[in-house]
Amino acid sequence: MSRLCVHTITTKPLSLEQCLAEFPKRGVSGITIWRQALEGRDLSAVKRQTADSGMEVISLCRGGFFPSATAAGRQAAIDDNMKAIEQAHAIGAPLIVLVCGAVPGQPLTESRKQIADGIAAVLPAAEQAGVRLAIEPLHPMYADDRSAVNTMRQAHEICDALGSPKSDGIAVAVYHAWWDPELKSQNDLAGQKGRLHAFHICDWKTPTADLLNDRGLMGEGCIDIREISDWVDATGFTGHREVEIFSNKWWSSDQNDFLDQIASSYAQLYS
Repeated sequence: MSRLCVHTITTKPLSLEQCLAEFPKRGVSGITIWRQALEGRDLSAVKRQTADSGMEVISLCRGGFFPSATAAGRQAAIDDNMKAIEQAHAIGAPLIVLVCGAVPGQPLTESRKQIADGIAAVLPAAEQAGVRLAIEPLHPMYADDRSAVNTMRQAHEICDALGSPKSDGIAVAVYHAWWDPELKSQNDLAGQKGRLHAFHICDWKTPTADLLNDRGLMGEGCIDIREISDWVDATGFTGHREVEIFSNKWWSSDQNDFLDQIASSYAQLYS
């Protein structure tokens, strides 16, 4: 359980204070904080509260959404990512996960260029703040409006173009990557290049009722999570395994019961 992390979005109905109180009771040692949980808060107080909980802040979610049809839109995205870097630094998060964005009707190649340009624009501030940036490839079903980066290979290409191995890398989420026939080889490459910054787990349910908000608890679906996890560990990755579940079903349930099931499922998966 020492590597179990839970995202605040996973238990969206709970306040940040409730997450900080309830997660450790289940052996959760890491927390990834979503930015909406920080709205209107004293960030230095959040840092103290998290430290008092005994959990490690693994990352801040999320930055990105760089592409836009207008220059003003692209600048607004850069400004928002600069704010995310400030937030991450203030709460002691060493990493920001980037959901890179896309523009419906815009060629994916152009969106990927705008993503690379956007990350390049904020990298110096991230490096100065000591915050790494992790590109999270999203499943191709989101290529129209959520992310033009849909495979680890594409994420590697952007990292190669940026050339900042200490600051930019990749977040691997099994929900988005499990289908990719190149997953193991690209994962191995990420390990070789020191780019494997984060690992997210949940499951793919069949049938899926909602392509955004019907993710499964580990063991509810068809992903061989343990095999992918073993590939990740084989690269030398020793970071947390982050439970990131968007689910109308689970959000409508008793969140304490849900946390119990997360802990039980995780323990069975890694027994």
